Amino acid sequence: MVRSLILSSLLLTAFHALGQSTCATALPVSAGIHIVPAVDGTELPTILCTTNGQEPAQHAIWYSYLATSDTTIVISTDVSGQPRVNTRMHIYSGTCEALQCEVGNDDGGPEYTSRASFTVQAGQTYFIVFDDLWSADSFSFELTLANYQVVLTETYITFQSTFLSPQGQPLAVVDMDNDNRDDVVAVQNTFVGINRQLPEGGFETVILPTPNATYMPTWSMAAGDLNGNGYKDLLYGNGYGVSIMLRTDDGLGFTQQAGPEYVFSQRTNMVDINNDGNLDAFVCHDVAPNVYYLNDGNGGFSYTQGGLGYSCGNYGSIWIDYDNDGDMDCFVAKCGCDPADLLMRNEGNGTFVNMASAFGPEDYHQSWSSAWGDFDNDGDLDVLIGGSASGYHKFMQNNGDGTFTNVTAGSGMDVSTNQSIEWTTHDFDNDGWLDILSSSSLLMNQGDMTFRPNTYLPGSGSVGDLNGDGFLDVLGQIGYQQNLGNENHWLRINTVGTVSNRGGIGARITLTSALGTQIREVRSGDGFKYMSSLMVHFGLGADTQVQSLSVRWPSGIVQEVEVSGVDQVIDVIEPLTTEIATTTDDTFVLFPNPAMDRLNLSGTMNGGIGNVEVVDLTGRVVLTARANTSTIDISALAAGQYMLRVRNSGGVVEERFSKL
Repeated sequence: MVRSLILSSLLLTAFHALGQSTCATALPVSAGIHIVPAVDGTELPTILCTTNGQEPAQHAIWYSYLATSDTTIVISTDVSGQPRVNTRMHIYSGTCEALQCEVGNDDGGPEYTSRASFTVQAGQTYFIVFDDLWSADSFSFELTLANYQVVLTETYITFQSTFLSPQGQPLAVVDMDNDNRDDVVAVQNTFVGINRQLPEGGFETVILPTPNATYMPTWSMAAGDLNGNGYKDLLYGNGYGVSIMLRTDDGLGFTQQAGPEYVFSQRTNMVDINNDGNLDAFVCHDVAPNVYYLNDGNGGFSYTQGGLGYSCGNYGSIWIDYDNDGDMDCFVAKCGCDPADLLMRNEGNGTFVNMASAFGPEDYHQSWSSAWGDFDNDGDLDVLIGGSASGYHKFMQNNGDGTFTNVTAGSGMDVSTNQSIEWTTHDFDNDGWLDILSSSSLLMNQGDMTFRPNTYLPGSGSVGDLNGDGFLDVLGQIGYQQNLGNENHWLRINTVGTVSNRGGIGARITLTSALGTQIREVRSGDGFKYMSSLMVHFGLGADTQVQSLSVRWPSGIVQEVEVSGVDQVIDVIEPLTTEIATTTDDTFVLFPNPAMDRLNLSGTMNGGIGNVEVVDLTGRVVLTARANTSTIDISALAAGQYMLRVRNSGGVVEERFSKL
């Protein structure tokens, strides 16, 4: 190996003196280790295949690879025995005159190295480009051929690359203005840039100022309503600490809370850890036990370390209810210094117990994230623990009793060994079965716990509906990938908590149609880096009616919801007690909110504005009125949180408000 490495270095240096600085002079490479003397080429790629780091590079270096068979190749700048350098790479197919992104990566390997895998076709030339955005220093990269036969792909769903240039680094697809349309959230040091989705299509850029971020979200970002004022807040995590950006009550900017604690943040989440109705912040710590910030409900956050992971190597956390007991458990995909995964079962009393041994993942499998979903639609959550550097995956089926069975063999996951740091699950073709997305594959659920790869690869990123057509798009690794959809139907649900946290994060939604029964959970933070929509999405196939829909809120309240029609987004507001909430075409707005003495109503009530009830947090009716004047006197109420409930011939509509 030493002799071949020296020979490779000499040959590469000779070729480098003659060319490599442009696409036309790209140096042909094959499988093996290659040394890059320096990144100093004159031609920069005009298309970036990764959105990580938007600053312009100054130089690039070009290589080409001619595929001799249909297979998968892995390219990594994390080469054993070689110095690690902060690299960014772009991989293209096509010609120098018409390059097309295949995949890109920045920080996909340890210590800011790059790693990507992708499928190649025999006879096709691929261009491998490294730029000097972070460093121009010499480094090595390794090109490895996968040792398995590629499964033939089919086109289940198609995406279209669509131009979108948000201000800042796009890290989230979340509804930021409460209009039930997902927006693009991009971040810079002193502002949050929101590409607000417009009702007529397209986007409008809104800039919301922030204090200068003490810690930027270079590793991950999460979103949710931490302070309960109706606006989404943001949680930034990077290699030094954590910044909590709280949206102001007027929605026009953010304030910041950033503690002095050293936290090498990986995945961040928002979840109500102690189930007190206030959303908390959880952060994976790379080099120490995990940390979290408990929300006191008055704008304060207390830093806590320990109890949810006790060593280093914590990378991809996700909060799920794997044992169906109504509280949120924590799974951490681990890598590096201590790669034994964690499955922290919530005991319901403020303590957590690691069930990883019973679960079976403690085999030092290297992973940065996992995809949790009910892949067989039997009412409990299964999981794919996706490999990042192991060369294999683990697909685990939930037995329904808190244990799992490894069903990787024959699932398609045993031959799909593409490695990725991002693994998430969503129903991309709206057939009612959850699919699996990574940076190098889109694996389509066949409905029998087997998966086949989709021909088109949208790359990893934030997932949400960015054009209001009911099909999930992807924004991230290779830009805005618009899902072109099909004839299948869908339903999306926006949860609004009252007793539970404001966004209903942690709620379990169960939907039954002729297709069968599906479950989803409201989550803040899945995969490794990106933040996807907080709206729950169901694909319905050919079904045009929903037979039943129920929400089990974090508070324990179980709410049955009557749904009229499909292909729509509906609001579900948590009642203060268990009852049936009827969805109608009625809408109203309360203002001002918070209110002092008077509360005004405006909007459309098809059945007229009928009886009005004000209910406190215990479920007790504390005020009744007729609202013919659209104004309610609340001066006699004590300060606190209430629910306004309007009943008329059209049904029941509810909205929360605060009394000052």
